[in-house]
Amino acid sequence: MSIEKKVWLISGAITLGLALLLIKLWIDLNHFEEDPTQLPDRASVDTYLNDLPSLPEHQVRTGIFIKSFSFTGASDVHISGYIWQHYEDGVHDAIKPAEGEVGFILPEAADAANGLIEEAYRIDQGGSELIGWYFEQTLRQTFDYTSYPFDHKTVWVRFWPSRFDKNVALIPDFSAYPATGPDDIFGIDNRIVMGTWERENTYFDYRLSDLDTTLGIGQIEYQTNLPELHYNFVIKRNFANAFIVHMIPLIVVTMLLFGAVMIVTRRPELVERHDFSTSSVIGTCSVLFFVILLAHVQLREGFAGSPVIYMESFFFLMYFLLLAVSVNTYLFASEAVPSLWFIHYKDNLIPKASFWPFVLLCMVIITAYNLSLKDGPEDEVFVQVRH
Repeated sequence: MSIEKKVWLISGAITLGLALLLIKLWIDLNHFEEDPTQLPDRASVDTYLNDLPSLPEHQVRTGIFIKSFSFTGASDVHISGYIWQHYEDGVHDAIKPAEGEVGFILPEAADAANGLIEEAYRIDQGGSELIGWYFEQTLRQTFDYTSYPFDHKTVWVRFWPSRFDKNVALIPDFSAYPATGPDDIFGIDNRIVMGTWERENTYFDYRLSDLDTTLGIGQIEYQTNLPELHYNFVIKRNFANAFIVHMIPLIVVTMLLFGAVMIVTRRPELVERHDFSTSSVIGTCSVLFFVILLAHVQLREGFAGSPVIYMESFFFLMYFLLLAVSVNTYLFASEAVPSLWFIHYKDNLIPKASFWPFVLLCMVIITAYNLSLKDGPEDEVFVQVRH
C-alpha cells in the first residue's frame, strides 16, 4: 500500500472518530439537568420554610396556569394566564384582599401600568375563599445566550406577597395539579404554541430575596429574607431549526474549502484539468469570506449585547480556515519557504489529509469547552430565548 493511501486511511479513521465524539458531546450539551431546588410536594415546602430564620406567620396557597407566552425582546417575555389563592376564614382575615385588590405582586413586571391583572372569580368554599385573577404581563428577566443552539431556557414567574407588614409566605397549591413530581409538566396549557421550542419541565421553587432593605416598615428579619415563590417552566430549543439555518451553510462552505485545498497541485495534467492557480483559490476564499461574514452578522444581530455564543465560535473557525487555505496555497505555489516540507510533501498531501481532522478537532475542543462551562460550579443562571 502506498504512503498516500496509508495517510488517507489514517485521516479517514481520525475523522470518523472525531465525528462520533462530536455527536456524543452534542448529546451531552443538549441534556437538561433537573434543578435540585425543585419543590415537588408540600413536605418539601415545609422543610424549606422550617429552615428559615423566622417561620412565616401566614401561608397562602398560590397556583398559576399559563395560557400563552412569547418573547418580545432580548430580556422580555409576555405571559398571560390565571393566578389563584386560598384564604382561610379566621386565619387570613388580616391579609385577604378586598374586591378589586390583588393578593400578590409580580416584581419583574416591566410595564405594570400597561399590563393587566383583574379578578376573574371569587368562590366561597366553606371555611375558605378562593380568589382567582386573570393576568397579562411582560416580565423582564436575565438571559444568557452562550449555549445556543443547545440552550435550555427557564422562564419563571416570581411572586411576592402583597403585604410586607405581615409575615407572609406564598406556598404552591399542589392540590390544583394532577401531578407535580420532578418529571411532571403542569401549570401550562398543553396546546400552547411553542414555535421552535419544546417543553422540558415545570416546577416550583423558592429563592431568598436580595432586597437588603426593610422598605422602611421596620427592622423585621423576615423582610430582608423573604422566600420568593417561583413558578418555572423549562423549554429547550428545537435543534433542527438552528442546524438548518446556521450549520448547513457552514458545512457547505467547509466542503467548498476542502475542494479548494484538493485542487492545489503541481502535476501538469491535474493543473490543466482543474484549472488550478493561486489567484483562483484565493479568489474563492474571498467570495466565501463574504458569505460567512453576512451569515455571522445575521447571527450576531439576533444576540446583540451577548458574549460570544457557542454557534458563533464556528464562524471564527471558518475565518481561520479561509486564511489558512489562502496562505497554504500561496506558500505551496510560490515555493517561497522550501523548509516548510509538510506543505510541499507529496503534492500538499499533509494539509489535504489533515483538513477534516483539524476542523473536527477544533469543533470538539469548542464543544467540550462549552460543556465544561455548563457543568462547572456556578451560581444559578437563567437563560433566555432568542425571539
